[in-house]
Amino acid sequence: MSAQTLSAITKIAQPLTFSGDEEYESLLAEIGDARLVLIGEASHGTHDFYRERARITRMLIEQKGFSAVAVEGDWPDAYRVNRFVQGENRDRDAEEALSGFRRFPAWMWRNMDVLDFATWLRAHNECTGKKTGFYGLDLYSLYTSAQEVLRYLAHTDPAAAARARYRYSCFDQFGEDTQAYGYSASFGMTESCEHAVVEQLAEMLKKRNEHGGPEFFSAEQNAFLVRDAEHYYRTMFSRGVNSWNIRDRHMAETLERLLEFSGDGSKVVVWAHNSHLGDARATEMGRCDELNLGQIVREKHPDECFLLGFTTYSGEVTAAQDWDEPAERKIVRHGMPGSYEALFHSTTLGDFLLPLRGEEIRRALEYPLLERAIGVIYRPETERISHYFEAHIAEQFDAVIHIDRTRALVPLEKTVPWEQGEVPETYPYAV
Repeated sequence: MSAQTLSAITKIAQPLTFSGDEEYESLLAEIGDARLVLIGEASHGTHDFYRERARITRMLIEQKGFSAVAVEGDWPDAYRVNRFVQGENRDRDAEEALSGFRRFPAWMWRNMDVLDFATWLRAHNECTGKKTGFYGLDLYSLYTSAQEVLRYLAHTDPAAAARARYRYSCFDQFGEDTQAYGYSASFGMTESCEHAVVEQLAEMLKKRNEHGGPEFFSAEQNAFLVRDAEHYYRTMFSRGVNSWNIRDRHMAETLERLLEFSGDGSKVVVWAHNSHLGDARATEMGRCDELNLGQIVREKHPDECFLLGFTTYSGEVTAAQDWDEPAERKIVRHGMPGSYEALFHSTTLGDFLLPLRGEEIRRALEYPLLERAIGVIYRPETERISHYFEAHIAEQFDAVIHIDRTRALVPLEKTVPWEQGEVPETYPYAV
């Protein structure tokens, strides 16, 4: 990388010590009057990302009147937390409210940082009398959402509940194995449940004017989720259909419904992975006809959104070796040569905020580099293939926070592998 690029980054970057909120005043000025602030993470298991994202979100709520936090989590699980932070359920504390997050990877939301934020948000709402909420954008909870629809209707319209129960019984033969349903339906081994879930959603939408209110809105959103989840799982095994796009479109549509429900002037903070929130058009994803939430938000709200990403050079991460395996505390390898992580480390600035909207920094970063993405699975042995993609970071985000060395997220349930960590970074080469 050229000396001019390093010089531009060094000139524009704002060093961070994480010693107080005042360090982010310039970031809030950059955000301005944006209604949608999307705050990412380079992994699902890094304490520092979660901590700073929560700190920025608290400032947005306190100083700019943001009224909701929408996360990359399932709607029914997050809605239990929403009831807690708004003082509307019987959970004794934030940890009990978070117990709804049971599906792998539970640590993504059942961790110390989210616990602290939910506790703070409950106290903030009680102190101010406000109703700042906590909601989920994801679509994996097909069965839980169906049960939530039935629960609501059982209390408000028993006849409608009976019709819904009949429609949703289409899934009963698969237990709660959504992938088994998807495989069977996509290959014609069983009739799909598409008509049943669409019919159920249509019936609920007709009742919107009769019911209304937060609980109907939640039930309606669960009905939308069942429809979209059925589509998602059914297309996982189909050629030519991009299930990633179905998922991110669902997130975007959920966000739009949340904005509409919250009323004019409402403002929402979104928490999700960089790969969902950075504009897909600036990455390899776009070349593969994949879109994401960040792209959709920019297209629909070009003057009302702000996209903030995170990067790290090295440290630790909480992740699994494979799907449904226990969380482990893993060593994050040094950023690869030719990556943004290595470039930011080479500045020797340490931790910093880098605004990306200015012409000077956009010219300095006009050429694409590799960017690392660690999800709930981390395989350092195949890191280049598994965790790097090409991106134009200055087009992907409006700003990025680089934390040079990061620490692992602490799950509320610490498994033995997490406590023990993994073998040294140099294994098996000892160099």
